[in-house]
Parts: sequence; C-alpha cells; structure tokens
Amino acid sequence: MCPGAFAKCLGISLLPLSVVCVLCNILLFFPGGTPVDTKELSEEVWYFGGILGSGVLMLFPALVFLGLKNNDCCGCCGNASCGRRFAMLSSILFAAVGVLGAGYSVVVSVLAIKRGPFCQTSEGWKYPFENRDYLWKECLQPLDVVHWNLSLFSVLLALGLIQAVLCAVQVVNGLLGALCGDCCGGSRGVSVNGNVLLSLVAMCSIYGLYIWSYPLLVK
Repeated sequence: MCPGAFAKCLGISLLPLSVVCVLCNILLFFPGGTPVDTKELSEEVWYFGGILGSGVLMLFPALVFLGLKNNDCCGCCGNASCGRRFAMLSSILFAAVGVLGAGYSVVVSVLAIKRGPFCQTSEGWKYPFENRDYLWKECLQPLDVVHWNLSLFSVLLALGLIQAVLCAVQVVNGLLGALCGDCCGGSRGVSVNGNVLLSLVAMCSIYGLYIWSYPLLVK
C-alpha cells in the first residue's frame, strides 16, 4: 500500500475514535446518566480532554490524512510527484498536532483516574480518593459516579493512546512518502495492510467499551 493510501486508512481510523472521545467527554457531564449541578462535577471534566484534545484537534490531522492520497499541492514546480512529496511532508506537522491533542487527553485522563471523582461523602463534598485507594461505596452522590468517571476516563485514556500511536505512525509514513514519493518502487508502494490497521482499531475500541460496561454487567 502506498503512503498516501495508508495515510487515508489512518484518517478513517482517527475519525470514529474522535467521535467516541467527544461522546465520552459529554457523558462525563451526566454522572450516572443523570444531570447534576455543575458544582458537583469533577474538575477534570471541565478540561475537555475528550472534546478538545482527542476530538477537535484530532479532526485536523484526520481530514488531512484522508485527502493525502489525491493531494499533489497543485503540482510543486509543475511536477505532480514533487507536489505529493511536499503534501506528505506537510502531513507530519498535522500528525504532530494530533499527538499533542491525544497527549493532552491522556494526561487529563490519568490525572482524573488518579485523583478520583468529586462526590458527596459522609464528610461532605470532596475528592475522597485523592490520596488513597478507591472505595466504591464511599461516594453517596451522584449515584454510580465512581464507576461512571473511572470507566469513561479509562476509555479516553485508551483511545488517546491509540490516537497518539496512529499519528506517530503517520510521522514515519510521511517521511517515507516525502523521501520515496507516493509509491516507492512503482505501484507496489510500502507493504502495509490497511485492513489489519482498521481491524486493530476496531478491536481496541470494542475492548474499551467492554472495560466501561463490565462493572454494570456484574452488578
């Protein structure tokens, strides 16, 4: 598969991951599936890791990757091949933006998981798990907030890592495309199976959803 076609597979993989991350972040505003007062939400929810980092910022590289296969930058110096090389090289910058966005989402998710949710305990509203292990029954309100936050932030963490890896792969792919052209050695191109990549992303997404739903299934 040529670098341009492979980049398109990466873009196709990033788009659904971005949508899932945005949905997860939105769900964090409704702990336990019920609307609550904004003062009762954990601070990390307002950092918008899934909406900004893995969502909006990830759309830019995803859309650029999708168009790389047919993008020749209007032909660099009248040479379509040179234009494609420049397009592949410029994609590295957008891949770096994607890595930064995914990294931001990962950092926010790690901090949220480590700190735990903001909830009402017998001692009032606070972060009861900030300096110790989780005790699920300690949070009285909002209902199921521990499972809700832990599951959604875990999904954001997993998908953010996948997005960072995919963007890092495009950095290498972009360098190959810039150095070797859109297809190294003719039509054969770089020997990469895009179907394997898409299958891997689908499996990781399903696994992330399983992690989120497992505590509900065993209740």
